[in-house]
Parts: sequence; C-alpha cells; structure tokens
Amino acid sequence: MSHVSCSALLFDMDGVLIDSTPAVTRVWTRWAEEHGFDPKEVVRRAHGRPSISTVRDFMPGANAELENREVERREIEDLEGVVVLPGTKELLSSLPSDRWTVVTSSTRALAEVRLRAAGLPIPRLLITSTDITNGKPHPEPYLKAADALGFPAATCIVIEDVPAGVRSGKAAGAKVIAFTTTLGVPELRDAGADWVVRNCADLTCEMKNGSVSVAIAAT
Repeated sequence: MSHVSCSALLFDMDGVLIDSTPAVTRVWTRWAEEHGFDPKEVVRRAHGRPSISTVRDFMPGANAELENREVERREIEDLEGVVVLPGTKELLSSLPSDRWTVVTSSTRALAEVRLRAAGLPIPRLLITSTDITNGKPHPEPYLKAADALGFPAATCIVIEDVPAGVRSGKAAGAKVIAFTTTLGVPELRDAGADWVVRNCADLTCEMKNGSVSVAIAAT
C-alpha cells in the first residue's frame, strides 16, 4: 500500500469512472465500416482522445466538424452497457466537491449524458473537449482542470486508463494513477504512470490537514 497527499483528484471519465467500451466500440466500428477503414485500428486510436482528432486522422480532407457531430449524435444515443465501474461511487462520495473533477475527451453533451446514465454526479467544474483547444496527450486539459479548482497541477493527482491521458497528466506536471480497465500494466508504465491499479476500488481517500490523503493498493 502506498500513501500520497495531493490537493485534488482529476479523473478521466471513460475507463476510469464508467465503462462505455461497448458503446464506443459499436459507434466507431460502424463509422469505420461506412468509410472503408479498419474498425480495430479506428477503435484503438479513438480511445482517450477527442473524437474530432480521430476523424481528422482518418479523413484529413473531410469536413471534420460535420463528421464529428454525427459521431457525437450516435454516441449520445447509444448508452447500452454504459455502467459505473467498481469503487467509483464510494470514492467520489469520500471527496469534497471542490477537491475533484472530471477531465474527459468527450464533448460536454456526451459527458453529461454518460455520467447520468451511470448514475454519477456531474461535477461543478467539468472539463471536456468542448472547453479546450488541445486535447490529450497535450497538457492543456489537466492544466485547465487544476486551475479551475484553484490548485497547481503539480499538486494534483490525475487518474487515467490510456497512454494519451497518462502523458497529458505527466506533461501537466501531475502524478498519475493508471487503471488497467482498458490496457495492461506495460503500456501504462511506458506512458509514465506513477502507480498502476485495477480501478477506483483500489483507492481510498480522506481529508487530512487540508489535503487529500490517498491510499493506493498499487500493483
């Protein structure tokens, strides 16, 4: 068991707080097939990044905004299998509302729909792809989230599940806890994760002397 103190926790959403993998796979597989791309490659590259980045990667000459709106519409409509991951509700309920937020590559509309579908609260300060210019692995999402909460990113802990998110957190100067909900330990370690655990059930938080004390059952 490792113990660390921080100012706040900055959570990714998909693969960290909720499992939306079945829906993501269905939507991107259908999109790939319609456009003649390899579905497995499209799904792999879509994880943990703004959807418009994936569209631009595969269709550089297309109207990316238009294509992205269609992808978002499909994702908002497809909520089958979107569920909360183990330990999430318990961990969030142990944190003061001003000591955590969600930092997701989803659009704001999609993030709110998925959080509600999973029965989770929408944080007071929610950072989505709608709110930023540069998506993960750029540090902007986590720098903006930490600033919105009123803390330096270097005093926060980022919680992620894919390399792009891990790199975003590290580039922002934060420590990063990675979950093995999407990928294995080697990929997450290679991306720079400081700790690797299964999910929120492996974390325990409490307030101590004005800071968040985090107990980590790290692998």
